[in-house]
Amino acid sequence: MAKAQDIKEHMEVLGSDGKHVGTVDCVKGEDKIVLTKGDPQSGGQHHVIPLQLVQSIDDKVHLAKPARQVMLEWQTAA
Repeated sequence: MAKAQDIKEHMEVLGSDGKHVGTVDCVKGEDKIVLTKGDPQSGGQHHVIPLQLVQSIDDKVHLAKPARQVMLEWQTAA
């Protein structure tokens, strides 16, 4: 299982299809990843995805769902 402390600021986040989802801004608590609002995919807003979607971490964060599905399900950060 992925650990929140292994995810670092500015890491690229990829869907299971290898497509770009966003860039890590920060990790909130032990269960949420906040993506930067400056990323082209973000539409100028921070988005939150659950840590449980993370499949693996190397120099990038790899998710267990395709990018399109993640972007349909992500939440806009308050």
